[in-house]
Amino acid sequence: MRIVTWNINSVRLRMPLLLRLIEQEQPDVICLQETKCVDADFPFAPLVAQGYVHNHVHGMKSYNGVAILSRLPLEGRDVQHWCDKRDCRHALGVLPGGVEVHCLYIPAGGDIPDPEQNDKFAHKLRFLDDMTAWWAERRDPSRPMVLVGDLNIAPLEQDVWNHKALLDVVSHTPVEVEKLGAMQRSLGWVDAMRRYVPETEKLYTWWSYRAKDWAAADRGRRLDHIWVTPPLAASLKGIKVLREARGWEPKPSDHVPVLVDLDP
Repeated sequence: MRIVTWNINSVRLRMPLLLRLIEQEQPDVICLQETKCVDADFPFAPLVAQGYVHNHVHGMKSYNGVAILSRLPLEGRDVQHWCDKRDCRHALGVLPGGVEVHCLYIPAGGDIPDPEQNDKFAHKLRFLDDMTAWWAERRDPSRPMVLVGDLNIAPLEQDVWNHKALLDVVSHTPVEVEKLGAMQRSLGWVDAMRRYVPETEKLYTWWSYRAKDWAAADRGRRLDHIWVTPPLAASLKGIKVLREARGWEPKPSDHVPVLVDLDP
């Protein structure tokens, strides 16, 4: 089973790139973030033509939005709301065999890493705390689950282009890293990407639009993640970060797709 996660930054704008991804990698399940359209306007037709007939979308106009697109039957569908908001950041589906897939888009948090000065950063920290408590209360580590998405945090030193320079930059601040670590520990989640790329090696999934030449500057961050619960750890068969997709035309996303292969 191949699952891909991608912050596509508008599914309607980047449908040609999504179809290119499908042709190249043939994933069984696609999890998207920042779809940026209401459910009624989601462009299902070209995806159904590619075999993605079991779909679960949770979107809003112009912002956020998540989707699970599957060639495999979805035996259950649900959404979760966080921080008393209904801003379309968490969709989940149950695949054959009982594997539960969670597609997440954690808030970016704005630019100022101070919850007293920045409501967006305060929202992000509360979001992480609420999710951590929810996992511990509502799920069990013995349950086979996959968590994928844009978590908007690069937790490790080698997940950013310059650890010291980014310690006070939102996405790599110590408080965010600590809270993401607490969420990971809540169920003993396994970081699938770092099972295959050692923590001593650089690993990025996002490059800013601000760089004139993103590849030459290579100032990346690993904001996109794939975690599995312990029962699926032995099922991991490999991961792939499609770095080249950052240069796909027309109009690439600033995130790239990340794939995981499992044999559950």
